[in-house]
Amino acid sequence: MTTPPVPADTPAPAIRYNLINAFTACLIRYAKFSGRACRSEYWFWILATFLVSLIPLTCDFVVSGVEAVLNDNTPFSDIYNLATLLPGLAVFVRRMHDIGRSAWNLLWWLLPIIGWIVCIIYCCQPTGEANKYGEGPDAPTA
Repeated sequence: MTTPPVPADTPAPAIRYNLINAFTACLIRYAKFSGRACRSEYWFWILATFLVSLIPLTCDFVVSGVEAVLNDNTPFSDIYNLATLLPGLAVFVRRMHDIGRSAWNLLWWLLPIIGWIVCIIYCCQPTGEANKYGEGPDAPTA
């Protein structure tokens, strides 16, 4: 049984992110601060970077016990944190663009507790309609 052909004017389905393709999408768009990032792309990026950052801690804990937890000064974690800093900032800025806010909302992170809560609330908001930053990330691509 064959499927009927898809008409040429039918848009492609929107991208659905999971842990792996959100992580790779953010790394591919390493320093792209323009455009928009949907909620799932942002939160899967946060989850993936958190899980990867646990790897050296887990290995150190197995090797040297509690001392490794208290002294997490492995070169891997320092290099990894530096390598993921710029894509993390970029995906946050794109997430702010998605809800119609400017990149200046990144400065909320400098305000302890209250600023972090504000950023988390912003990042939990649903994807908005098309705005001055472009078409929504969940919009079908042609």
